[in-house]
Amino acid sequence: MTAAQERSLWLITPYAAWMVLMMLLPATAGGYAVRTAVTAALLVVARRRLPRAGGSVAPASIALGAAVGIVVCAIWVLPEQFGWEWYRRLFILGEGGTRAVAESSATMIAARLVGSAFVIAIAEELFFREWLIGFAGFWWMVALFAIEHDRWLVGAIVGVIYGILYLRRGLAAAIVAHVITNLALGLWVLATGQWQFW
Repeated sequence: MTAAQERSLWLITPYAAWMVLMMLLPATAGGYAVRTAVTAALLVVARRRLPRAGGSVAPASIALGAAVGIVVCAIWVLPEQFGWEWYRRLFILGEGGTRAVAESSATMIAARLVGSAFVIAIAEELFFREWLIGFAGFWWMVALFAIEHDRWLVGAIVGVIYGILYLRRGLAAAIVAHVITNLALGLWVLATGQWQFW
């Protein structure tokens, strides 16, 4: 295996494992916890196997990533606060949400929050931004990121935003943005009870 092939393998594997386990495991809090643990372990291995980029990340890029993350969370939830039935019909595929998490213990809800913010967000950035843009191009990345989410329109918008951030400020900024988005979204769900976002 060449160095380029090994790099691709470790950019793809955590996300691929997440998706395969999502299909194989039950849609329960326990299934989510197992998926999170396996993907987190693969991210640790990927970090050890992937070559590190030289230099440090500018604090301004991290701050920008955090700000973008908050804006993206607002973009994600705002349209559904108006109760527009046409929006749900046209731009949301299925109901989404994991009611089983809502009915679980605080430990399992915490696992969901951690998995969403600190595991799948990173796995998605490695796959969609770091690998897929280089492999298939920017707009294929946007299209596939949109299809992956039941809220496909905001998924496409967010794919563009994260993609531009990645291209201009690098992977670390995009990861920070995605982590902050998912963390803020999880806190929104817990504060409002809008489980459809989870």
